[in-house]
Amino acid sequence: MNTFLVLYLAPVSTLKEWAKTDAKQREKAEVKMREEWQEWMVSHKEALRATAGVGRTKRVGLSGVADVKNGIMLYSIVEASSHEKVAEMFKDHPHLEIPGATIEIMPANPLPS
Repeated sequence: MNTFLVLYLAPVSTLKEWAKTDAKQREKAEVKMREEWQEWMVSHKEALRATAGVGRTKRVGLSGVADVKNGIMLYSIVEASSHEKVAEMFKDHPHLEIPGATIEIMPANPLPS
């Protein structure tokens, strides 16, 4: 089995606009998406090793540390036989219902000791 890092992204502008949506409407849509996520995760539990949301971002560079925003919302660690199989697995993921959302999948290649 191979290990893959999966990033769930959405445009920062979309998330800002979503935060302005009427609270009752937003809650209803968020409940629906959480239920769809749970169903998807249960149906793919054999491959999922971890999934978590991410918080505020600090960027570290030669010029120092800065608070930044990016489109990464969550990540998953997935085990599967191939990159293609993981991509197929995510084609119908509920995250893609967010306008402009994408899912990026990359091999997690261990560094030599």
